[in-house]
Amino acid sequence: MSPLEQSDYFYPNKFGLIAIKALEDVMGRNGLNAILNLAGLTHYIDGYPPDNLEKAFNFTEFSALGVALEEMYGPRGGRGLALRAGRATFSDALKDFGALAGVGDLAFKVLPLQAKLRIGLPSMAKIFSQVSDQHSTVEEKDAEFLYTIHKCPVCWGRSGLDKPVCFFATGLLQEGLKWISGGHEFRVNEARCHAMGDEVCEFVIQKEPLAT
Repeated sequence: MSPLEQSDYFYPNKFGLIAIKALEDVMGRNGLNAILNLAGLTHYIDGYPPDNLEKAFNFTEFSALGVALEEMYGPRGGRGLALRAGRATFSDALKDFGALAGVGDLAFKVLPLQAKLRIGLPSMAKIFSQVSDQHSTVEEKDAEFLYTIHKCPVCWGRSGLDKPVCFFATGLLQEGLKWISGGHEFRVNEARCHAMGDEVCEFVIQKEPLAT
């Protein structure tokens, strides 16, 4: 794959570590190594990013993982793996971050569903805005929430596409919503994507959970 344009934006090392470990959980060590090779990230094969909050995992590296998944498994297969890895990333680690710590408390658990979403979604956005160069915002509409990523690492450096590609972020939001809501699944659709020429990556989250 051709190298992506290098960014001046970074995730903390810990986010890179979480994402790479999630991919390993989903596809095994050999599959992960093949993806790291294809993505031009061979320096992570023998040593994952350190477990700290230093902002040193480049957005370009994150985007390259998604491109490699698509090239190796095709758009459909890559999409499924990215969704699963995104969900695993949240369930394995991000729920333990400070901004979401109170969401596990009893006082939060007894709130009505919509109140949980109203508090929990901005808390998720706050984590990324506080500890990385990914600025995220949440806007509430009548029947949905709009979760917007300004400067998106998932599709950094990609352009000219006709479909959204930020499935890793979609999976992370799906799992985050499941945890915040106490087990409900929600429909999350990426309506705008920077890789399609849009200014931001915008995810539409329906307020009502899917029927189970």
